[in-house]
Amino acid sequence: MAESVPVRCPECRREHTYTPPVYPCDCGAPVALPLLRDGTPAQVRHRTWAGSWVEVRCPACGMSKEWPQPELGCGCGTLLRMPVVPPQPGPAADEQPAGTSPAATPGDAAPAGVAGAPEATGANGEPEGAAPPAPAGTPAGNEGSSSAPAPVKAHGTQEQPRHRSRPAFRPVTIRTAQDARTAAAEYLRWLGFPEVRVTEKRPSSGVDVRGAGIIAHVDPTTAPTTLREVETLWLNGLNEDVDTACFSLAGYSREARTRADSLSVPLFVLDLTGMPQAVNDPADDLIRSVC
Repeated sequence: MAESVPVRCPECRREHTYTPPVYPCDCGAPVALPLLRDGTPAQVRHRTWAGSWVEVRCPACGMSKEWPQPELGCGCGTLLRMPVVPPQPGPAADEQPAGTSPAATPGDAAPAGVAGAPEATGANGEPEGAAPPAPAGTPAGNEGSSSAPAPVKAHGTQEQPRHRSRPAFRPVTIRTAQDARTAAAEYLRWLGFPEVRVTEKRPSSGVDVRGAGIIAHVDPTTAPTTLREVETLWLNGLNEDVDTACFSLAGYSREARTRADSLSVPLFVLDLTGMPQAVNDPADDLIRSVC
């Protein structure tokens, strides 16, 4: 289970409690990004693709994999990157800790650094064979413990109990600008706009995603989305008499946030797994209003 840490925004001094996301390893075990408790969060002013990933070792199978850097968006518009503990070298396959069954598989081994494990356990800490691992793309930790966090805090997934017929949202990993537009379109389809499509060529209007009853702007750049982009999207929605939604990778400027609230423009932030997070009340209202 991921451990929450207190975080203070260096700009507005607002206090936050941050819980790092949990991702599913290929072996089926949940991987919580280990935060460096004494580290200082870095303010993200310009995002780079190479600097947005962090290597984390799975405590169950020992495999290292790159995951999106944990980030926290403050209500004032500041985006903070949380420091992560550097990966530690794991034991060799033939050097098993004392007390571990020699017949245990990598997915059943106790986490590295825990000595004297009483028995082989599964990925969620339950006895072997207690439950199959969750499929990729679904929130990790839902079967072993009700207190385990979801992979990414997204308001869309929090509404899941209210829409039992809706399948779990499967995000699109973002590595290019086109991936960001595709991820936004997939999320809008999941919300209840089945005819949404990504525009082939980005028009001057800034409308990147279009569908029956809604248009969306997707900002895949490494700088916060500006006031002008929010106002342009709102004007397009007003002219076409449709709903609007804005998606950003780097968050929003303070002026853009304030203007979006006054114009009732829903704002979402995309992380690099392609999972959107609502960042204002109009976004929450949009989620609740659709089937």
